[in-house]
Amino acid sequence: MLWDDIAKHAFGLGGGGATMNDMTTAAPPRRGRPRIGLALGGGAARGWAHIGVIQALTEAGYRPDVIAGTSIGAVVGGCFAAGKLAELSDFAISLTKRRVVGLMDFHIGGAGLIAGGRLKRLLERDLTNTRIEALPVRFLAIATELGSGHEIWLTHGPLVEALRASYALPGVFDPVKLGGRWLMDGALVNPVPVTAARAMGADVVICVNLNSDLTGRGTTIQSHAAEPDPEPELDTPPTSRWFGGITGAAKRVRGMVGRPSNDRPGLAGVMIDAFNITQDRISRSRLAGDPPDVMIGPKLGRIGLFDFHRADEAFELGRQATQRVLDEIEVMVASRTVSVD
Repeated sequence: MLWDDIAKHAFGLGGGGATMNDMTTAAPPRRGRPRIGLALGGGAARGWAHIGVIQALTEAGYRPDVIAGTSIGAVVGGCFAAGKLAELSDFAISLTKRRVVGLMDFHIGGAGLIAGGRLKRLLERDLTNTRIEALPVRFLAIATELGSGHEIWLTHGPLVEALRASYALPGVFDPVKLGGRWLMDGALVNPVPVTAARAMGADVVICVNLNSDLTGRGTTIQSHAAEPDPEPELDTPPTSRWFGGITGAAKRVRGMVGRPSNDRPGLAGVMIDAFNITQDRISRSRLAGDPPDVMIGPKLGRIGLFDFHRADEAFELGRQATQRVLDEIEVMVASRTVSVD
């Protein structure tokens, strides 16, 4: 696909859209070490592995020059670009199950279960007044426009707002309105933004696919009986849990995130799993069409999408996955290095 064709599908918000020519001419090719681009994928709590990946890359001398992030990948990538990765790491390690629930400001009447105000305030604590175009590392966040389905590349404007739009999981968080567009989670259209990192001028693109451990799922069952299973008996919840206002709704939603003992899927569990399946299928398709130079695939299958309290484990899995491909990165970087006269 030509640059101009790609540009037709990439929209920067605030002051008009940035074209592909704007992006590429703004940063001329470097002499010496090639420009390293990092494409950080979506995957909710599994995204803490991105922190371990960046730590391992930096320690090995491969500090990213360009970052494109989707959803949790945008959060981690944006904090790194702003020089706040250590603060994000400390926050992630401090999380417990109780604190994670406390950050969820459930509300009734919105477009999502969670208003997102508490998370926004946490981001603003370290990133307030930070603008994307002023970051020392080239960065963009991927979002999806509600209605049109456009893939939106957030290349300038307030960093916190871009991150909020990129992780606005449909049905969970309210969509975010930026530049006249209602935006939601970028993983709906581009779960692992390799194309975006390459378009920003990266010579070597390293992607982190948080769902690579799930490869092989989603096969075709060619013959399956349509006989219904016996309906399980359901416990009728107390009236107060359904109609007790926001507090009662929050308790009910928290109970539905997991799978109840009667094995009937809960509402939130169905939404999250459906999103995860869609993201996995889209990732496979897009990576096949535009493969990265190197792919890092942490083995995260045992970490659930809402296991935000398992940051230490995710960090280590990200580091291990990166160390496994360091030789591959070295070869790729060496092949793209331009001699300095």
